[in-house]
Amino acid sequence: MRRARLLNAVFILFALAAAALAARHFAGTGWPLQHANPWLVALAVAIFFASYAAKAWGWQYLFRVDQRPAVLTLAAAGGAAAVGGIALPGRFDEVLRVGVVRRCRRRRASFGAVGLSLFVLGLLDSVALTPFASASAAFGNVGGWLEAGLIVVAVAGLAAAGVVLALPRLTRFRPVARLRVAEHATPPRQAAKAWLGVALSWSLRTVAVFVLLAALGLGTDFALALAFVCGSAASAVLPVAPAGAATQVGAGAAILSAAGVHTEQAVAFGIAAQGMAIGVGALFVLALAAWHAQGRLAGSRRLAGA
Repeated sequence: MRRARLLNAVFILFALAAAALAARHFAGTGWPLQHANPWLVALAVAIFFASYAAKAWGWQYLFRVDQRPAVLTLAAAGGAAAVGGIALPGRFDEVLRVGVVRRCRRRRASFGAVGLSLFVLGLLDSVALTPFASASAAFGNVGGWLEAGLIVVAVAGLAAAGVVLALPRLTRFRPVARLRVAEHATPPRQAAKAWLGVALSWSLRTVAVFVLLAALGLGTDFALALAFVCGSAASAVLPVAPAGAATQVGAGAAILSAAGVHTEQAVAFGIAAQGMAIGVGALFVLALAAWHAQGRLAGSRRLAGA
């Protein structure tokens, strides 16, 4: 119990420190959304909320029914990873996901189940991004190495689809069987439902970016929104990066700059989009904390009544 409270306290302090650093930065440079259309910004925030919920719903199907966490828990896990990405190196935010999911109030999944679900979720992310990257490479206003990078993302998605489909069969091989993967492997039908949620999430995120582009007066080019999302998502899979959020901002800004957007505007938009996604994720974390607090309070009342 003491370790759990200490871990919660450390995470809250980390989140507050990250928020303070962000506030200090924007106090000097100005908030990128200060001249944006407020109605479109509000719409983009609502769509970001829906994208978190859609991915959490899809992620649920990567767990067995008896170990399936609540949607709010999984959405908060994604939010914690987004907040942690402000300072943690790339991929280290997965530790936060595991920690949040393991503390689910409804059901507690094993470490093996959570780890395998994250592995498959990453593959499904690549699969879902394949049509986006293909469309961006074909119709986007980018060229050179950025176009080649989008093609690589599309090809990687096809390879990831093959791994997801073959995973139940791979569990029959002795080296894989020793890892006890078969206990938590997702059947093809459940994997298809998970992919549907993940694809819906990325679609909603792309629409949110498209609306945010319009809110900041940067045009209404949907292919540019697709390219921005693909570039940011591709940077997130780097094994080690200076900071996950910073890397995604830089990759997204590079996409916009290659498409002809002024560099300062591109960086400002990247910060705004990433900041909005982090802010929405933080709200899910707070909602989960409130849910847990309500459960502890109800438990205390029951004990007092007994």
